[in-house]
Amino acid sequence: MQEHYEPTINDWFRNREENRIFKVVATDEDSQTIEIQYFESDIEELDFDTWHELHLEPVAEPEDWSGPFDDLLEDDMGDTDNPKHPDNWSDPLADVE
Repeated sequence: MQEHYEPTINDWFRNREENRIFKVVATDEDSQTIEIQYFESDIEELDFDTWHELHLEPVAEPEDWSGPFDDLLEDDMGDTDNPKHPDNWSDPLADVE
């Protein structure tokens, strides 16, 4: 017998048929849909009937959260070349026009 899991936002699952890990990112009771994001970044919308047909297994959140962002470079996390700070620390409003 297949166990059914409720689609709770931020819960992680593994689809045993496809062997893919995903996170529930949204649910909509009105339209009866669930939005999931696979670890590799693909986003998919499922209806509740399809959700209950999946062979799921709850899993822990992956340690490497950057999976959907494989093409990130170090600078993509922010501007690391020139930190923003005022030249005159004594008067922070001096640069406001």
